[in-house]
Amino acid sequence: MPLAQRAGDNSEARYCGVEVGFSDDIQNTLAFALGGQFDFIVAPLTDPEYRPSKGKEGPPPFSGSDLVLSPSQWSSHVLLQGLSNLQIWLRIPLIAPELQAVEGTVEEDTAFLKREPVSGKPLNDSWEWWNMFRSLCEYHCQLSVVLDITGSLPSPASLKRWIGEPLRAVIIHTSAFLTNKKGYPCLSKRHQNFITTLFNHNVQIIVSGESMHHVDSLDPTTASSESGANGSEDGAYPRHHLRPYLEYISHLYRHMDPLTEQERFEIGYRDFLQAPLQPLMDNLESQTYETFEKDATKYNQYQKAVYAALVDRVTDDETTVVLMVVGAGRGPLVRASLQAAEDAGCRLKVYAVEKNPNAVVTLHSLIKIEGWEDLVTVVSCDMREWNAPEKADILVSELLGSFGDNELSPECLDGAQRFLKQDGISIPSSYTSYICPITTSKLYNDVKSYNDLAHFETAYVVKLHSVSMLAPPQEVFTFEHPKFTGDKIDNGRYKKLLFQPPEDTGSALVHGFGGYFDAVLYKDVHLGTEPSTATPNMFSWFAIFFPLRRPVYIPAGSAVELHFWRCVAPSKVWYEWAVSSPDVSPIHNANGRSYWVGL
Repeated sequence: MPLAQRAGDNSEARYCGVEVGFSDDIQNTLAFALGGQFDFIVAPLTDPEYRPSKGKEGPPPFSGSDLVLSPSQWSSHVLLQGLSNLQIWLRIPLIAPELQAVEGTVEEDTAFLKREPVSGKPLNDSWEWWNMFRSLCEYHCQLSVVLDITGSLPSPASLKRWIGEPLRAVIIHTSAFLTNKKGYPCLSKRHQNFITTLFNHNVQIIVSGESMHHVDSLDPTTASSESGANGSEDGAYPRHHLRPYLEYISHLYRHMDPLTEQERFEIGYRDFLQAPLQPLMDNLESQTYETFEKDATKYNQYQKAVYAALVDRVTDDETTVVLMVVGAGRGPLVRASLQAAEDAGCRLKVYAVEKNPNAVVTLHSLIKIEGWEDLVTVVSCDMREWNAPEKADILVSELLGSFGDNELSPECLDGAQRFLKQDGISIPSSYTSYICPITTSKLYNDVKSYNDLAHFETAYVVKLHSVSMLAPPQEVFTFEHPKFTGDKIDNGRYKKLLFQPPEDTGSALVHGFGGYFDAVLYKDVHLGTEPSTATPNMFSWFAIFFPLRRPVYIPAGSAVELHFWRCVAPSKVWYEWAVSSPDVSPIHNANGRSYWVGL
């Protein structure tokens, strides 16, 4: 049965298994585990003591009949070790046995510093073993990893590497548990935090080992009805000797914070590749507008910004402020602006400029319903082609993309600033893109599955989840508005960035780069997705993912050097990116051959 129920959480992490030894009577072994409230067992397929007989022709049988359990029982409750299946889980110790053996002794540093003589790679970093194996298998999407966890854990940065790997389960040994004041098993704070992180990333827990806490070991219990259906004659078994460990794991799961409204909205989008919008070439669908309009946090921030701008702008009660919303959509920014004007106690004249004819119909209807006919003028036109009848005091837009400028906000607002007075205010007033190297096996394999170059040279909007951020994000490009320079504005950019992972991370693999943004709407009012300053409870933007055609291996202590370009041509804008250290990658998306945004 599940460890517990959390609203909106239907992940496999709710189910906990137990590792068992080889048994001729797997039916009773399974029933005993299910009676102890475990959900599945991990069992060897073959008897470890089996040896073929000499002198007999042909391979003799070396395992029992599969008829001892039904097909549904095999698939739901048994994970077989040694089964040559389509999905392969490679079992690896989280800490190398040699390091565990000398932990706390004078030999520990020597064991930690051991290097392979030719490559110089650490010999006792189990991540290196995993990386070697999956590299030999060409990063196969059906290869996953299972970690053995004991009483010791590596550094937090080293642990974080595994979140971006295809980690399916962890086997936690009873030796990893401590004893609380009442004699029951418990885990250290670091172990607790790691297990909770695993729950949030759909990783299952498997308990293994002999009981080291003999608590209520003689109390009988009645097995579940399911266990009786799986081979128990009377449905009764002694209390499972590992039940206290299961109860503690269940305790950790039950005490996790409930999913927030934002998390419940985002859960279906986690690690799912989406093509970025082409706002100038395409008209958004009604469903897209409807989704964005539900983001109350975003429009609250815009309302605060407009309010602050109006307070600074209005000098007397007779002043009427001209405000233009460019890219008005179906009217949420118009509503936010009018509400800000009401709060500020000033007069407002609004021009709502929108090129999507379907959105304009909805916008007209909204204005009629709300009685805004005397306040709002709807302009059904591309902002680049409109000739405004008067200059605006405030120009409001929501043209930002997941990377800030990737939906052509710079080009649009540079063109629209001709509507603005010389001392006018643009909301947003500036925005900055951010980027960092990430490990994300899931996204890399999803891009790889297309089996072509173009998809490796395309940027994707993604709710990054099973991702390891190897270094903090750094600023890439900043754009400010308005820019009354008198010269032709060039929005092409180039930036070289150097990322240094924490010293205790160890080696890692870069599958690509995660992109974010932060925007200053007005003065101290901002919104964005950059992790350290991200606006809480805002879901209009996910991150953006720039993949690498070939993953780049980062030796322990090495830095990652990235070159990033924003290129502008008369009809399109595109990005190019390349790694130059510690290995050299090709320039991705040269000349916008695979991915671009049309002007």
